[in-house]
Amino acid sequence: MSLPDVPSPFRPTPPPEQAWWWRLQDAAGEEVGVTEEYADQRFASQGDAESWVGEYWQELAEQGVSAVVLLEHDRQVYGPMSLSADG
Repeated sequence: MSLPDVPSPFRPTPPPEQAWWWRLQDAAGEEVGVTEEYADQRFASQGDAESWVGEYWQELAEQGVSAVVLLEHDRQVYGPMSLSADG
């Protein structure tokens, strides 16, 4: 006697939702295109997003980014926040 195929109660854990992202802006408030290395970055948490911009703000500024706006999905969390070293 064989048992019927029963679906496994164990499901793989889905990858974390990458809901957090930065809108990169120039001095006029327009979105800035940056190199692929920095473009379209998504993060699982606000802390991850903030750590990333804290690490790469100088490289972003060199590519014409003057300010960043933090978003969760389409909700603006805060910003624009200047990337200028003098605030």
